[in-house]
Amino acid sequence: MTPTAAPAPPAPPRAQLIHIETDRRLGHEWDEWDGKPLPNRGDFSAPARLFFGYAALTLAVALGAFAAVLFLLQPRLATFHPLVPRVLWLTLGGAGVVAWAWLAVLAVSFYTGASLLPERLLERGPFLWLMNVTSFVSRAFGRRDWVEHAAIDIYNTLAERRRRRVGKGELLVLIPRCLSKGALDGVLAIAGRYDVPVFVATRGQLARRVIRERRPRAVVAVACERDMMTGLRDVAGKLPVLGLTMRLPNGPCRDAELDLDRMDVWVRGLVGA
Repeated sequence: MTPTAAPAPPAPPRAQLIHIETDRRLGHEWDEWDGKPLPNRGDFSAPARLFFGYAALTLAVALGAFAAVLFLLQPRLATFHPLVPRVLWLTLGGAGVVAWAWLAVLAVSFYTGASLLPERLLERGPFLWLMNVTSFVSRAFGRRDWVEHAAIDIYNTLAERRRRRVGKGELLVLIPRCLSKGALDGVLAIAGRYDVPVFVATRGQLARRVIRERRPRAVVAVACERDMMTGLRDVAGKLPVLGLTMRLPNGPCRDAELDLDRMDVWVRGLVGA
């Protein structure tokens, strides 16, 4: 009698892939791209100190701009009352002290591993504003993508330390449509392993509509640095987000790659698997 062949092992689970339409066109942040290869094959990894340096420059520029405006308006303001300019100078000085002290606390929190402020005053508060303003300043020096990558890494590090846990039905994984086949298969395998859905935004970066409808308690999002900054600004202030940036070896919006091991750690940690 011919022996019966052993049944093939079951295929690993794959997540449900849901395509959605959003109100922001995918890749709009790259409209000025000239088609040439990106530096370092689209890997914009950078140390945290790069962001802190540009953040300090941003605060100095912002405070200097306010001081210049106040200096120019001082004679006119004094016509209302002689004390008005003095009060405004004192207010600006106090705001400057608070801003520099907060930046110092941010740096100490990042480098020491101690969360010295609640998340609403740290990574999900003023930091989101500072990230975006610093991005504009860094563009003038041609360092936008590297500074944004460093800022996102700092944000993720601070957010991970909160050790948030959610149920499997309370986590969303959001990805763009420009992933390579290997990266997409890897994301689906991870999401299937932990039984969480994957949403693909076909005309935008973070799916604000599906977030409103499903009301998750946490989001793991994948995007390039530029789209991630926009998405964090839109969403991270409302609910916890971990943002995984991509490598762009073939330019933006095509065959993007990502760190699947890091995504696995994030998803497993959030759902407590």
